[in-house]
Amino acid sequence: MTDGFALFDTAIGLCGVAWNAQGLTGVMLPLSEGGDPRARMARRHPGMEEGEPPPAVADAIAGMQALLRGEKRDLLEVTLADGAIAPLAAQVYAIARAIPPGQTLTYGDIARRLGDVSLSRAVGQALGANPWPIVVPCHRILAAGGRKGGFSAPGGADTKLRMLEIEGALAPDTLPLFGGR
Repeated sequence: MTDGFALFDTAIGLCGVAWNAQGLTGVMLPLSEGGDPRARMARRHPGMEEGEPPPAVADAIAGMQALLRGEKRDLLEVTLADGAIAPLAAQVYAIARAIPPGQTLTYGDIARRLGDVSLSRAVGQALGANPWPIVVPCHRILAAGGRKGGFSAPGGADTKLRMLEIEGALAPDTLPLFGGR
């Protein structure tokens, strides 16, 4: 599989995906304030050129599009090139990937699953650096008490809430929690 990136349309706007021989190296959510998505992908993934995605990446794109149309897709079949991810972040991402569409956990829930509630801030930092939004569904992680919390992707918390709405989650104060609290 040759390294590259591609842009693709979704229900929330134009997204991007980058890949190498190991799997996806990154996913880009839509830009909220203009800008050139190709230039952003080229900056984030130096040396990669836009191209036709190989079959595994095309399948990942189709899965992300389906999820963002409201289909209950977990995207666990998508392979990530995660060799450079810190061990704690890898654990956080694994927990996030296990949250079913339309359900949520809090940062504290994930920290408790890691064995130390004091890791809540580190969980937030790992999710803020998530290179694979949508596939690693950081939008399904809320602040304490089910508050929407932050979202480092373009569009911020509005994008997060839109993605949760598409997945069938309820209003922020009544979002279902997956095994949490």
